[in-house]
Amino acid sequence: MKKNQKIAQLFSPAAFIHDTEENYQAVETLIREQEIGGLTFFHSRHSAAANFEKRAEVLDVSGTFEKLIGLINRYQKVSTVPLLISIDGEYGLAMRIENTPQYPFAITLGALKGNAESQVEEVGYRMGLDMKRSGIHLNLAPCADVNTNPDNPVIGYRSFGKDTQKVAHLAFAAYSGMKKAGIGACLKHFPGHGDTATDSHLGLPILHKTKAELQGEELLPFQYGIDRGVELIMVGHLAVPALTEGKNIPASISRELITDLLKGEMGFKGLVISDALNMKAVANLFPEPGELEWQAFHAGNDLLCFSDHVYEGIAKIAQLASDSAIDTVFEKVMDLKKRLGVLEPKPIEVPTFDWESHSQLQKDLAENYVSVISGEISSEALQALAKAGKLGYQEFFTASPSHFSRLVNLPFSPIEQAEKVILAVFVPSHKPLNQFGMEQTVLDQIQTLAKTKPCILMHFGNPLALKHLGELADFEAVVCAYQGFVETQVHAAAVLNGK
Repeated sequence: MKKNQKIAQLFSPAAFIHDTEENYQAVETLIREQEIGGLTFFHSRHSAAANFEKRAEVLDVSGTFEKLIGLINRYQKVSTVPLLISIDGEYGLAMRIENTPQYPFAITLGALKGNAESQVEEVGYRMGLDMKRSGIHLNLAPCADVNTNPDNPVIGYRSFGKDTQKVAHLAFAAYSGMKKAGIGACLKHFPGHGDTATDSHLGLPILHKTKAELQGEELLPFQYGIDRGVELIMVGHLAVPALTEGKNIPASISRELITDLLKGEMGFKGLVISDALNMKAVANLFPEPGELEWQAFHAGNDLLCFSDHVYEGIAKIAQLASDSAIDTVFEKVMDLKKRLGVLEPKPIEVPTFDWESHSQLQKDLAENYVSVISGEISSEALQALAKAGKLGYQEFFTASPSHFSRLVNLPFSPIEQAEKVILAVFVPSHKPLNQFGMEQTVLDQIQTLAKTKPCILMHFGNPLALKHLGELADFEAVVCAYQGFVETQVHAAAVLNGK
C-alpha cells in the first residue's frame, strides 16, 4: 500500500443510518476515493447533535435496524479493504437503534449484588453477540470512568459507580464478555471522565488532581484492564494539568498522556482510539482542517473516530509523520481487523433476536439490583391498609397507567383519604439536564406528600435523580428499581407484595 492508503486505515468517520441518499453516496465516495479503514454508525445527524443542541434524546424513525444492515452491506461492497464497523452502544444496539435488545445502564449493573462480575460479563457477551450478528466489529464501550462527581453532566448513568475497585472489576467484566462474543471493545474515557463538571461535547473539562490522586482513582480501572490484557482504550477530551506540565491540553491530543503515560509508564500495548473528533472540546481548537487529525495521530492515537476532515487529515499526517510511525500504526490496525474477522466479510442478513431469552436475563438481573435502599416495607401492613381503604397510590411522569400499577393489584383509595401512599416515580430522562426531565411543580408535590403522610417511594430510573425528590428520610421506605423495564416493574411489585 501507498503511504496515504495506510494512513486512511486509521480513519473511522461517522455514518448516519437515517440520512439522505446524497449523503449515503458521499460516504461511498469517501470509501472509494480515500479508502478509509472503517465507519462509526450513529442513528441520525439529529440525534448525534442532541448533546450539543439539547434536542430530544430519542428520535423515533422506523426501520432503523434494517437500514443499518443494508448500509453495512452497501458500504462493505464498495470498499477495497473491508471496513471496521463500530458503534457506540454502551447498553446495547438499543442505544442507537430502535426495536433491538436494550440492556441495563452501567449504573444499574453497578448495583448488582452477589455474583456481579459474572452477570456483567454475561451482559457484555449477549450485547456482543447482538452486534456481531449485525455486522458490527467494535463496540466503543464500556466506560471505565469512576463517577465521583454526582453533578457530572456527561457520565452519570454510563459509569458503574463511584467505587473505584467496583468500576475496575465490572468494566473489565463487560469488556471480557464482548471479547468472548467475538467483537472488539474498549475501556473509556482515559484518563477518567468521572469527576468532571463540563460536558466535553460542549467544552473542555479540566480535572484538577495530583498524579497520586489520579493513580488512586481515575487511572486505576485502566491500569487494572491493562494488567489483564485489554486491547483497546479510548482517550477522552479532558485536560489533566498535573499530567501535562500544567497545560490545559485535551488528553486526546496530548503526547504526554497517550505516548508517555498510557503506552509508556502504564504499559499499554494495544490500540488507542480517539473520542469523537467533532466534539467541541477539541474541534474548536484547530480551525485549519486536518490539523486536529495530525495532532491526534502525533499524540499517539491509532484510530481516529468521527473526523470531519478525512481528506485533509490524511494529507497532513502524510506530510508530517515518519514512514516508520505510519507503518507501526497501520500494522496494528490491520492486525486488529484480522483478529476481529473484518478481512473475511460476508453479506449480513437481518438477524432475529431471542426476545424470550433476553427477557429471562432481564428478570435475573432485576432480582439482583432492585433494592430497598432506605427504610423497611411491610407487605402485610400494606395489604391491611388497602383492605381498610386507607392505602393510596400515585404515579408520576407517565402518560398512562404503568405496568407496575397493575401488578401491585391492591385496592387503592384517594390520596386525601389514605393513611399511607405509594409513590411511583418514572424518571423521564437518564441524563441530568433539567432535573432529569422532571418538572419542579411535580417534584414539589412529591416532597409535600412525603412530609405530610407516610409514603413509600418506588423509583424507576437513574438513582442520581433521587436528590431532586427531597430527603430520603422523609419517606417511610425507598425502593430503587434503576430501570423502567417491564421485568424490573414485575420484580419491584414483588418486593412491594412481599414475594
